[in-house]
Amino acid sequence: MPQSSDPITPPTIAEEIDALTDPDFMTSLARGLAVLRAFADVRQPQTIAQLSQQTGIPRAAVRRCLHTLRQLGYVDAEVKNFTLRPKVLTLGYSYLSSTPLTLSAQPCLNGISKTLNESSSIAVLEEDQVLYVARSAASRVMSVSLSAGSRLPAYCTSLGRVLLAQLPAAELDAYLARVDLKQLTPRTITDAAQLRDVLAQVRADGYALIDEELELGLRSIAVPVRGASGRVHAALNVGAQALRVSREQMVEEFLPVLRHGAHELAVLLS
Repeated sequence: MPQSSDPITPPTIAEEIDALTDPDFMTSLARGLAVLRAFADVRQPQTIAQLSQQTGIPRAAVRRCLHTLRQLGYVDAEVKNFTLRPKVLTLGYSYLSSTPLTLSAQPCLNGISKTLNESSSIAVLEEDQVLYVARSAASRVMSVSLSAGSRLPAYCTSLGRVLLAQLPAAELDAYLARVDLKQLTPRTITDAAQLRDVLAQVRADGYALIDEELELGLRSIAVPVRGASGRVHAALNVGAQALRVSREQMVEEFLPVLRHGAHELAVLLS
């Protein structure tokens, strides 16, 4: 079934916050976090007006959030332009330094990269995107630099497809209904029905292979990382230049190494 020409417009962050009716929910804290996150998708200072437009939060509320964040040392300001300060890194470090998955992942990734001489990563599914939690870069294979904290679309990445393939049917239906499947390269799958079939095959095969759908010249392969209960906690992948590594080589040589790494992580997570 082809995609509708009129995709559902997703709610703004402010609308999502305002829709919550939990009496214990702190709207002011949620707004402050939303303002912080709005800096993630830009590489330049932001004004109150720009942050308000991105989040849907009223300018007056954005101004109060920025004032508080500045007082706490998370944000800096020059004239009317606001930027993040290094102290923001402490928020992410709290997760990276206390989560068994991230603590165990780096030695595993380093081993995979040394064996295959290619970059490897581990990621989780976070709000329709893959969020990188650890990475070992053996070479630069993408036009953008990736590191812990980087995000990429789930539907056209090997990490994302492994994670999407494990979703319950209702959650996958909701994902496909709200996400805009953009054509990033001529090879990108943008038909929801076709993507659903691909995810079913990923689930059956136990791995996902992406062939230049995210970026021309890039191939990647990923496998799930499961805990003791069998639940998928994350996905593990290797990326390589398409001119150097064939699809067949990825399946025959890279896949066994990835599966061994995923098994090692599963034991550590048990």
